[in-house]
Amino acid sequence: MSVGLKDVAARAGVSIKTVSNVVNNRLHVTPATRERVQQAIDDLGYRPNVTARHLRKGRTGILALAVPELGNPYFAELAGAVIDAAAEHDYTVLLDHTQGCRERELLVTRGFRARVIDGLILNPLELEPEDLAQRTEKAPLVLIGERRYDLPYDHVAIDNIAAARAAVRHLLDLGRRRIAFLGARDDRPSRPAHLRLLGWRAELADSGVPADDALIGAVEGWDRADGAAAMAALLDAGRTPDAVFAYNDLVAIGAMRVMAERGLRVPEDVAVVGFDGLTEGRYGAVTLTTVAPDKQAIARLAVGSLVDRIAQADVPASGAAGPGGSRLLQPGFTLVERESTRGAAAD
Repeated sequence: MSVGLKDVAARAGVSIKTVSNVVNNRLHVTPATRERVQQAIDDLGYRPNVTARHLRKGRTGILALAVPELGNPYFAELAGAVIDAAAEHDYTVLLDHTQGCRERELLVTRGFRARVIDGLILNPLELEPEDLAQRTEKAPLVLIGERRYDLPYDHVAIDNIAAARAAVRHLLDLGRRRIAFLGARDDRPSRPAHLRLLGWRAELADSGVPADDALIGAVEGWDRADGAAAMAALLDAGRTPDAVFAYNDLVAIGAMRVMAERGLRVPEDVAVVGFDGLTEGRYGAVTLTTVAPDKQAIARLAVGSLVDRIAQADVPASGAAGPGGSRLLQPGFTLVERESTRGAAAD
């Protein structure tokens, strides 16, 4: 037999309204009453009907998360964190991957399951500001990732330049001077690769070390094979660095494979720092030093911001941030030192 609010109220000796206030975590309930109601809930095994609660508010209880590539471990780990964070707000998450393609990014922002979602978390790569400015969907939108937009949407992103500088500073402190950057793709200033390259240049400049553009490795993509190809190109051209700062961990892992094949030792000959804090980096023959964004904080901030926007009764039709204005929310990052820079003693 199902247990309802009426049963809990009778067991606790309070009104149904009081039980509802406790279940929905509203104020104006004394601690003693809250404890008595919670005990009745536990005793009876009451479970709120989350779906009905959302429907009463004209919502579906579903959020969407769209990322460039679910096959990339970073986005897979981030998606798991978003799902966990959403569950704390009684939301289910639908996942989609855009393949970093502008057409697919337009699809998710302008019509992606519009009738079944309450809000969208999007990590865009190719959308231009005018694309988002023309959005007319009612579901609120929160942006994640390092592509910056001067638009009225909340945006959750780490400080890429500061994170890159921390990685390069670590290598400089180890005495490395020929520090390569692997992962350059274009010169568009809003892209994360460009921001990390800016951090590489800035830290070298402030340290009085010339930035050698010959040590910048271009890539087609940001997977292991791309890192391997970029590293091989540097070595084939006779431009052997004594350190590598890679755009991400996958690029770093590919580069380290090529070094091993060419007889270069990590970190004795070439120290390596990646980016993303992937679990995979802990289990290679040489564990990987990495800049680890706080993925749990990214998820909590993105979901919390989206839930806030959904809750606002006067969200504009554009889905913009609302009367409080847009917010740039910056979670932290950690430089995790491992064997690829510190040697075997690091772990």
